[in-house]
Amino acid sequence: MSTEPAAGLPKLAAPARRALAAAGYSSLNQLAQARADDIAALHGMGPNAMKALRQALQEHGLSFRASDDA
Repeated sequence: MSTEPAAGLPKLAAPARRALAAAGYSSLNQLAQARADDIAALHGMGPNAMKALRQALQEHGLSFRASDDA
């Protein structure tokens, strides 16, 4: 079983973890396919969680999908 950091999500508060799990996000690679606005709109996602996700994505050379992508 891989424990590659790029696959895992950063440490988040329980509501944010539950929101991501309920929406089917379990890795940074999956989040990189999503728009930040869509993730921020999930119930339980707050500004601290979004900041942590952006930082984790950046550390692994990833980012949220641009809002103007189809």
